[in-house]
Amino acid sequence: MMSKSLKSLLAHIPTITIIGDSGRSISHVTGDSRTVIEGTLFAAIKGTQVDGHKFIEKAISLGAKAILLETLPQVLVDGVTYIQVKSVPVELGKVASNFYDNAQEELIIIGCTGTNGKTTVTTLLHDLFQHLGYKCGLLSTVEYRIGNEIFPSTHTTPDSISIHKLFKKMVEEGCTHCFMEVSSHAVDQNRISGIQFKGGIFTNITHDHLDYHKTFENYIKAKKAFFDALGPEAFSLTNKDDKNGMVMLQNTKSTRYTYSLHGGADFNVKIIESDFSGMQIKLQGEDIWTPLVGKFNAYNLLAVFAAATLITEGLEEISVAMSALGRVNGRFEAINGPEGRAAIIDYAHTPDALENVIQTIKNIQKGDSQLICVIGCGGDRDREKRPVMGHTASSRCDKAIFTSDNPRSESPEAIIEEMMTGVEPQNQRKVIKITDRSEAIKTALFLSQPGDVILIAGKGHETYQEIQGVKHEFDDKKITQNLFKILG
Repeated sequence: MMSKSLKSLLAHIPTITIIGDSGRSISHVTGDSRTVIEGTLFAAIKGTQVDGHKFIEKAISLGAKAILLETLPQVLVDGVTYIQVKSVPVELGKVASNFYDNAQEELIIIGCTGTNGKTTVTTLLHDLFQHLGYKCGLLSTVEYRIGNEIFPSTHTTPDSISIHKLFKKMVEEGCTHCFMEVSSHAVDQNRISGIQFKGGIFTNITHDHLDYHKTFENYIKAKKAFFDALGPEAFSLTNKDDKNGMVMLQNTKSTRYTYSLHGGADFNVKIIESDFSGMQIKLQGEDIWTPLVGKFNAYNLLAVFAAATLITEGLEEISVAMSALGRVNGRFEAINGPEGRAAIIDYAHTPDALENVIQTIKNIQKGDSQLICVIGCGGDRDREKRPVMGHTASSRCDKAIFTSDNPRSESPEAIIEEMMTGVEPQNQRKVIKITDRSEAIKTALFLSQPGDVILIAGKGHETYQEIQGVKHEFDDKKITQNLFKILG
């Protein structure tokens, strides 16, 4: 078990006061009282639902010897060191970095933020640099990777202690780069505080997470704060075609770059042709074929190419390596069915993402084939987007089947009814309500005719369905593949 002196953990930490021995040895750092062991530094984090200050007494009883806090308790326990700071979340990342030997300093860390595209961009960057011969780390919604080793993902962006622990493991395993998604929640909760990013990428921003941020303005501010914190040694890369793209860079000290599908940016791309198997694009003047499909993926690929160029100062092999990149799990995954049918599995769970996927399919569809959409909305999440999702699916598709996503603690039927409020009268005949997601997929496939396309949206890579706090095994892709076998 590793241990560090408390004094070394507090290096470069602005403290209000320290009460107790700052020379003691610390064997563990945590913000979760349930994981406290003898010799722990416990961080009392004031979270959105729970205040860690309420668990200080419990942490001490379990062996915590130092407490990082904002408010001192009325009764101080002998033999415990209290470190008072202005903001525990802000300073915890620096403490964690010190505890894990500041491993981040050995890595080129690139963060990507935006409503849609974060997973695709970070995963493709990881795959690209692995292909170029580097060993890399990945922190994404789908999974965490260290080289070719894969770990299950707990959050889009983990807590600050977990992040630095992962950085340490990456360095131990010989990684030189880490590509990570940066969620608005992580920025707002200071989970990325203290990380020395070498670059930041902005994809786009649309309606999402207003259950947490309350207003779209707050959501924009959270994304922008990531770029505000970048230093002059870093680069920032933004989507110039997004109406808030340049807003992100207003106050950054980093070197600014732009990318666009419409020209006039530092990096540009043009779609030459596409079908469900992939597309031909001209990327910064280079012709590249990719198995990824759609305008949104052209943006993602351009962001990857631009970031790679900025990291490696124009490595010649990048263009060749781009063609070797495969699709990302659960992102516009096409499954071929009998008699020319095709199912598209996609994570689209925001109005903009759903519209992008639908438009991509329509651009590729031939003849009079139908588009059938299976869609739901998550429970205990942004309710405002439910009518919008219902409107988009019902107005843009030939048939729409409203079903469960991850209802969590909510009634699936109630969520579906909220989606129905966005359906215009002339489109109601196109909507079928089937609560059971497996039955909804089955119905969509059996309603389809030869040549039709079935979009199964919302869950993508997820292999579970969360109902009343319980995760049940559920995989859109496996269910679709099995049903296609029956149809065939």
